[in-house]
Amino acid sequence: MSTKVLVLGAGGAIAQHVIGFLQENKDIDLTLFARDTQQLAFLGSMSKIISGDVLNREELTNAINGQDIVYANLAGDVDKMAKVISETMTQQGVKRLLFVTCLGVYDEVAGKFGEWNNRMIGSELERYGKATRIIEKSGLDYTVVRPSWLTDKDETDYETTQKGEPFIGTEVARKAVGAYIADVILHPEKDVKASVGVNKPGVYGDKPAFY
Repeated sequence: MSTKVLVLGAGGAIAQHVIGFLQENKDIDLTLFARDTQQLAFLGSMSKIISGDVLNREELTNAINGQDIVYANLAGDVDKMAKVISETMTQQGVKRLLFVTCLGVYDEVAGKFGEWNNRMIGSELERYGKATRIIEKSGLDYTVVRPSWLTDKDETDYETTQKGEPFIGTEVARKAVGAYIADVILHPEKDVKASVGVNKPGVYGDKPAFY
């Protein structure tokens, strides 16, 4: 029996890589949820596509109903979205959630890189931090994903850190984050009730090289 996976924010760049890794896997049944579904048209009939707003409870409930895994890769009012998603999943009896936030939500980025990161992300960090705490208190089988500063490089190298460990890697490719997320979807027992930093191995410093 195939695993039913709902992708919230399916039009996003990381999500597109995740979809690319999973769409031909016969054991995965993808449902793609996005405000603007035009950019998903190239997928043809390979996946179910839903146009909707995460903050619309009715649309979200209809999408979550019957799924096995929810993967959320969202921007904007992520704290409000985290609340609605976790409440709706609990109501629908869906337990497994992957939710992307960002580095720095625990003040886990050390030294000069941490100071630079906090300055650059600014008030967004508070919102992502709130979303992270909502997910962690939700009672769901969550994995919070905290990527480093993102590049569009065509590479899949990544290393991970767990909550409580310092985050030192200054960058990571969106494709590599997608590879990590796809791996967790294929092995849903991995990193349950964990908050995982994802970065490129060996690239450390005071800020990303592209700044």
